[in-house]
Amino acid sequence: MMPSGKRGQDDPGGQDVLRRAGDASVLILTSLADGPKHGYALIQDINGFAGLQLGPGTLYGALDRLERLDLVEALPTDDRRHPYQITAAGAAALRAHLDSLERVSAIGRLRLRLAGI
Repeated sequence: MMPSGKRGQDDPGGQDVLRRAGDASVLILTSLADGPKHGYALIQDINGFAGLQLGPGTLYGALDRLERLDLVEALPTDDRRHPYQITAAGAAALRAHLDSLERVSAIGRLRLRLAGI
């Protein structure tokens, strides 16, 4: 059995592996959820749905972490483009993370209403 401090960090089977992976990882997996994309297409898509401009260092650092966690995989190079796709483990991790965010969001909204804010 893995020590509890390691679970989720190196183990995609962790309950919410994306909690420690960072916001860029969540945005990238969300973008890849509708199909493979190369770096520039990821940057454009994320900017379109989240209004955030990821820099190349942030993007490729997050892609490297996601690939090491087996949450994304690189596809064969197309011309000079390097496309990536989400894996089944990546989709499961994204689902678990979004479920967790929905629970927190619901509780936060309820508490705001109860506090009259």
